[in-house]
Amino acid sequence: MLDMKLIREQPELVRSAAANKNEKCDLDAILALDGRRREIIRTVERLKAERNQASAEIAVKKKAGQSADEAIAATRRLGDEIKFQDDNLRQVEADLQKLLAWLPNLPHESVPIGSDSSANTVVRDWSVKPQPEFKMLPHWEIGEKLGILDLAAGAAVSGSGFYVLRGSGARLQRALVSYMIDLHTSAGFMEVATPYVVTSDTMFGTGQLPKLAGDMYHVEEDDLWLIPTAEVPVTNLYRQKIVAEEELPIRMVAHSPCFRREAGAAGKDTRGMNRVHQFEKVELVKIVHPEQSYQELESLVAQCEIVLQGLNLHYRVVTLCTGDLSFASAKTYDLELWAAGVQRYLEISSVSNFEAFQARRMNLRFRNVEKKIEFPHTLNGSGLALARLVSAILENYQNPDGSVTVPEVLRPYMGGIERIE
Repeated sequence: MLDMKLIREQPELVRSAAANKNEKCDLDAILALDGRRREIIRTVERLKAERNQASAEIAVKKKAGQSADEAIAATRRLGDEIKFQDDNLRQVEADLQKLLAWLPNLPHESVPIGSDSSANTVVRDWSVKPQPEFKMLPHWEIGEKLGILDLAAGAAVSGSGFYVLRGSGARLQRALVSYMIDLHTSAGFMEVATPYVVTSDTMFGTGQLPKLAGDMYHVEEDDLWLIPTAEVPVTNLYRQKIVAEEELPIRMVAHSPCFRREAGAAGKDTRGMNRVHQFEKVELVKIVHPEQSYQELESLVAQCEIVLQGLNLHYRVVTLCTGDLSFASAKTYDLELWAAGVQRYLEISSVSNFEAFQARRMNLRFRNVEKKIEFPHTLNGSGLALARLVSAILENYQNPDGSVTVPEVLRPYMGGIERIE
C-alpha cells in the first residue's frame, strides 16, 4: 500500500511509476475520493463544534431557568447530520481502500526502465557453463530413465502440472531442504514452520490479493487460500504488530510446499518440473529498518547465492526492469540457473525489497529510538525453489553412462551416496 500523502503530493510520480510497471490505476478517482474524504472530515469537525456550542447553550439556559428547546432541537439535528456524514465517510473510505489496493508499489530509482524482460540487466555470473563431451539429456528424460521422476503418475493422481519423485529423487529433494535450512540458520535466520493455508487478509497483506487472485488456489467454503510461497504466512506473522527498533532486523527461514495455478503459463517452460502447480521451496524473509533495507537486499541475494555456489552450479544475477517487476516489489534480483539439458537459464530465485508496501498493508510497524511509529521494510527471497534445483542437478551432474553424481555437499544428507544410478 502506498502512502496517501505521497499520492496526494506527487501524483505524476505515482502515475509514471505505475505506467513503467505496466499497471493500470485510476489515480484521478483515488485523488477525488481522497478530496471527498477530507471534505467530509472537515464538515464533521465543524458540525461537532456547533453541537458542542449548542450543548453549552442548553446548560446555560437551564441554569438561568430559560427554555432550551431550540438548542436541544439543534443538537438533535446536528447529531443526525453527523451520523449521516459519518456513514458517508465510511463508504468513501471503503471505496478509496478498494482503489488503493490495486495501486502497485513504486520501483526504486535504481531499477532500469523497460516494458518487459528484454530490458533486464545481468549484474554478474558465477562459475562457467559446463562443456560436456556428450549430449546432456533434459531432466525429464534422465529422471525417468533412472526411475526417480514419474510425470505420468503425477498427472494420473492430480492432472497436468504435477510430478512424483521416487527413491533417490525424493531423497535428493529432502537432502536439498536440509542443506539449505542448515545453511540459512547458521547465518542467523530463525527457522519457522507455518500453516500452508491462509486467510484473505493474510494474502492481502503481502500483496497477492486482489491483484493475483486468479493465480492462486482458493477454498471458497472456508475462504482460505493455499499459499503460493512461504513468504505469505511468514511475513504476516508480524501483521498488526508493533516491534521495537532494537528487534530489527528480523530474519526468518521456512520450508513449505507452494501452490500456483500458473494461469496463462501454457507453453512457457512447461516441460517436466520447470513449471508446475505444486513444488517445495525454502523461503527467506527479512523485516528491517528502512535505512538498511537496500544493504539488506544485497546481503539477501548473497545468502541465496551461497546455496548455488555450494552446489557448484553456474548461475547469473539479473536486475529486473520496471515492466518485469512484481506488483508489490520496489526492486528485484533474479538468480537464473543454467540448465544444461535444455541449454538455457531458468529463474531459480527472486529476491525482492518491498520497502514499506507490505508493512502498510499488514499494519506492521516499529517504534524508533525517539518512540515514534514507523513502517519497516520487508524483503524476501527464494533460498531456493526445489523443482528447478532438482532438475538442474539432474542435468548438470549427469554422466555419460546415464548416472547422476550427487553434489559433494549433499552426500552427508544422502547417507554418503555418491551417484544416483
